Amino acid sequence: MFIATIDCGTTNSRVYIVDENGGVITRASQKVGVRDTAIHGNNQVLKDGLREVFDQALRETGIGVAEIHCILSSGMITSELGLVEIPHLWAPCTLDTLAANITCVKDLDVFPPSIPLYFVKGIKNFYDPSKISMRDVGTLDFMRGEEVQVAGLLEDRKVKLPTIITILSSHTKLIPIDEEKRILGSVTTLSGQLYEAVLKETFVGKSVRSEDDFDDTDYFNLDVVDIAYDEIIRSGFLRGLMYVRFLDTLVHAHWYERKLFAETLLAAEDMRALHQVRELMGLSSTSFILIGMKRRCRIYEHLLKTKVSPECNVSMITEEADIDQLSIQGVLSLAKKAGIL
Repeated sequence: MFIATIDCGTTNSRVYIVDENGGVITRASQKVGVRDTAIHGNNQVLKDGLREVFDQALRETGIGVAEIHCILSSGMITSELGLVEIPHLWAPCTLDTLAANITCVKDLDVFPPSIPLYFVKGIKNFYDPSKISMRDVGTLDFMRGEEVQVAGLLEDRKVKLPTIITILSSHTKLIPIDEEKRILGSVTTLSGQLYEAVLKETFVGKSVRSEDDFDDTDYFNLDVVDIAYDEIIRSGFLRGLMYVRFLDTLVHAHWYERKLFAETLLAAEDMRALHQVRELMGLSSTSFILIGMKRRCRIYEHLLKTKVSPECNVSMITEEADIDQLSIQGVLSLAKKAGIL
């Protein structure tokens, strides 16, 4: 039995053809996501991109449409910018609740109609719709897609709870989990998208661009990280971005030092959101599980242990294949709980 799982995000979408145990037969991806809907004013680009990446995955495996048992999807695909808007579930939310609310969707004119298509709902922080006002905006948050990664992570019995799962992607998302494996809510920043926009639309991009054949994949310098953190605390994020330019034209620091400095500015700004996890959800855990690119995780690990609390217990998941498996195993486990598989 083969299953297609789809992770549709803000900027990228991935399709995996897997067996019932989560073994990946093939992986296809395309830089298309709900950001394209926001840019173009409709979801046609998203539809075309998802159709193409799904067809690509089938071609690469040689598996026919009739051999796909079902399609399981999560992420921004269920938002108002996706294919069909499906309301969030309220936090706190259990994995059983997530499974019980998987929604069967039809007639989207994207995937073969003969294949059952299921969407996992996202989760939003609790509020009273009759009383909510602009003054309450700091208490609001939601997730679409990360709940599936959480479900995959919680399949591992070695995970110690409570913990704060921190997903570092196009956003930074802090997700507190209590001892009962309940998702208590989330706190999100726009870190990844903002960094990409800054590099693309300002002169900071020039200052962090590679200038030689030095491979900075494993480059890490605690002094650079500490200086960047201290300066953003002293002068703020916007002034900190100017420092990247000064390090280029006045100090003549190496490009990879300037890049690490810029990346740390984002992480330092994210640290400011930690207090909301404690204020909103009453969880003061010093346990963190970081999910994302290795260097970005290392920056957050260092800041958590040196600027937040030396008692922080931090673990990291940084390999792309391992991160992929979180979503795959998560959506499969939820589908099994729901009786779909």
